[in-house]
Amino acid sequence: MAANDNPTVRRRRLGAELRRLRKASGLTGTQAAERLLVSQAKVSHMETGRRAVSPRDVRDLCRLYGVMDQHVVDSLMELARESSRQGWWYAYGDIPHSVYVGLETEAASIHAYESMVIPGLLQTPAYAAAVIEEAIPHLTVEQAAARLKVRLRRQHRIYDPARRLRLWVVLDESALRRVVGSREIMREQLEHLHALSTEPHITVQVLPHTAGAHPGLTGQFSLLRFPDSRQEVVYLERFTSDLYLEKPSDVQQYNVMYAHLQAQALSPDHTRHLVMDIIKVHTS
Repeated sequence: MAANDNPTVRRRRLGAELRRLRKASGLTGTQAAERLLVSQAKVSHMETGRRAVSPRDVRDLCRLYGVMDQHVVDSLMELARESSRQGWWYAYGDIPHSVYVGLETEAASIHAYESMVIPGLLQTPAYAAAVIEEAIPHLTVEQAAARLKVRLRRQHRIYDPARRLRLWVVLDESALRRVVGSREIMREQLEHLHALSTEPHITVQVLPHTAGAHPGLTGQFSLLRFPDSRQEVVYLERFTSDLYLEKPSDVQQYNVMYAHLQAQALSPDHTRHLVMDIIKVHTS
């Protein structure tokens, strides 16, 4: 699927535009729902991109909001049709974090902080399989296999020469020293991480234990930026549900947090030296 056909991103763009039109009309979400004889939750989900919006929904909302420009209405209806298409990940069934996968597929750059494991985009197949098997209880063999295929398919973004993802990762030292699967799997994973960290579009920094308390103690987060918009999304992964923050003040706060993490972390060169030292431990 081409980048500009990404249904998740298009759905969120459509929702943002519908929200802007509603506010310009002076209506609240509750008032819009009452006049359309639908639930307030439906209006909210359409505006946040959590559900598909039909061309008929767009037409009715535009009438309610007093949008007179037919070109605008037609453009939004076409966006609704495109946002209803399925992304490549739907072929793997009901997978978790599907909204994030859609955003990641479209992102121009990702700045991620991870405290516990190597990020999915940088994982080897063996390491990824061990993480999925050991960290998620009660998965069937089929479910684990589907999740592994999706995780490895996501990695195509960092190898795509046409639209290569700019990836910057700050890792807590614990992620390097935690043995996942086996010592051999960890050695292979760290060698893979070391090799990827030399790529010009990938930067890896390690936050050493000696850094003490830092802004990442609250947990993992990622900042996603997109090629045709200044808008950023903060992604917070949770076990049963994810959080997506787009409010400018929230995004700014996480940008500041990330800048502090970068400043406290080892430089990329010193990070590679540390990774090699830990590889020697597993080799011996």
